[in-house]
Amino acid sequence: MPTVKRFTLLKCLFYAGFFVLALSLAGMQLFQGAKFGELSKKNCIKLLPQPGARGRIIDRNGTVLAGNVLSYDVMVLPQKNVQLENILRRIAPVLHSTVKELRSNFTRGVVAPFIPVAVARNISLQQAIAIEEIKMDTPGVIVQPHPVRFYPEGKLAAHVLGYLNEIDHWRLSKLAEYGYTEKDTVGYSGVEEKYDYYLQPSEGGVSVEVDHRGRVSRIIGFKPPVNGRDIQLTLDSGIQRIAEQALAGRKGCVVIIEPQSGEILALASSPTFDPQAFVSKDTEALRSFLQDNGGVFLNRAIGGAYAPGSVFKLVTAAAALETGKTDYGKIIDCRGSLKLGKEEFNCSSVHGLQDLKHAIAHSCNIYFYNMGILLGGQTIHDYALKFGYGRNSGVELPYETPGVVPEPLWKRIYKLKRWFDGDSVNFSIGQGDLLVTPLQVARMMAVFANGGHLVSPYIVKSIDGVDPRAGRYKRPVKVPVSGEHLAYLRGALRMVVSEDTGTAHVLSGLPVTIAGKTGTAQATGGKCHAWFCGFFPYDNPRYVICSFLENGGSGYQSSLMTREIIVEMANKGMI
Repeated sequence: MPTVKRFTLLKCLFYAGFFVLALSLAGMQLFQGAKFGELSKKNCIKLLPQPGARGRIIDRNGTVLAGNVLSYDVMVLPQKNVQLENILRRIAPVLHSTVKELRSNFTRGVVAPFIPVAVARNISLQQAIAIEEIKMDTPGVIVQPHPVRFYPEGKLAAHVLGYLNEIDHWRLSKLAEYGYTEKDTVGYSGVEEKYDYYLQPSEGGVSVEVDHRGRVSRIIGFKPPVNGRDIQLTLDSGIQRIAEQALAGRKGCVVIIEPQSGEILALASSPTFDPQAFVSKDTEALRSFLQDNGGVFLNRAIGGAYAPGSVFKLVTAAAALETGKTDYGKIIDCRGSLKLGKEEFNCSSVHGLQDLKHAIAHSCNIYFYNMGILLGGQTIHDYALKFGYGRNSGVELPYETPGVVPEPLWKRIYKLKRWFDGDSVNFSIGQGDLLVTPLQVARMMAVFANGGHLVSPYIVKSIDGVDPRAGRYKRPVKVPVSGEHLAYLRGALRMVVSEDTGTAHVLSGLPVTIAGKTGTAQATGGKCHAWFCGFFPYDNPRYVICSFLENGGSGYQSSLMTREIIVEMANKGMI
């Protein structure tokens, strides 16, 4: 067939097909247009999200520290402007709100034309019932029940738990690949942040067909929501409450751990905050938190770095014994001060002749000044690391600080200065550039309570009943201090309490025998920091306690607070 004829035939077929298609469209428009128009008005597919419940956080005994309660949101299906105004005008009085405010909420909340928009959240049960009563006359309105975070114990363990808030841009940029989206609620600080991925529920939903008035015609599909996983902590809420009550009105923290396992039984920090204020959007409370200069969000137990003062003398003592710089019979005469070049380093008293055990009991600086000069900064630094200082303990909470353990090279690099004997003198008594956390101090004290092992403190006992440490359990590290030396230093810690002249003698006469060490650390621009760290019962230690008062004055004040805590624990049968 000639090429021209083939081309003409193809062109005719094309025009014929186009003509048939045009006739079909015209027929549908002219004869069936009304039918399809009516169907489009009467039927529409909508997606109703069904949120799951966030995982609970419970203490070691099953007490709920962070749970959920049922709340209600008012949702509005996307409407034309006139219809939307009529709906908002009808429901505004019930919600004790204004049309302008509801319209603003609607505009901010629109995600897609088929997804209902929340115009009011966390309404009361009475308001929910009232909205349900007017729904028949107000199509397009949905009352959506959903679980809301609730902290039944109020502020208890707030720094451990953390709080919830809408995701910010920084977190979204880090978490988007894990399925997080804008307007998601996520954890900030504490367990809520560290384990947000486990606590976060998976949203479900219902696909429904609605008519032109927004009334549900039928359910098309349903995907059930999946609740978040429950997390059980090692905390004992009873002990935690006693610690927080003792701290009330003061800046500081209390750490109580089990010396054999490293389980954290209490981790209290003050001042504190109410995590419920973030859920309820209590603007007045939130404003007061943000304007507070006391560091309400700082978990002082793990995030505050302070000079430890005399509680650090145990590290110096262990180093001196192990290196042979001192022994049980070495005597040093304390005359109240030590002259070193042009500098004079003072003691709290004139103690006279002191051996190591009495130097610890009386917290004699002069004895340890001499040990510091003999040991030098590098050796003290090395033993400080062996006792867990200078690095994170590994506790499962965010924003832990490692502190600072200085040494001659560190000073040369960071301060561009040489290390002198005066630096070693300050270092030996826990002053100078040394900074530690209260949890690190408690971890160090556990070495003397458990027979020489450095434990790894932890606070999460299980996730949905499964121990997260299974298969990767960290065995306690043996500290390189002989058993004989540990026993000697342990006896010295008992003398701190038992001797009339011991610095923590205020802790004697209790129903339980206590051993420990006080510390009074100089602080820039304020009173000294006050420390006490010890363990009890002495013969079979079940608890290690570190009591810290920021600018508290002296170790005596922390000892008094420790006494208050132990007495209350004894009264409640916890010891």
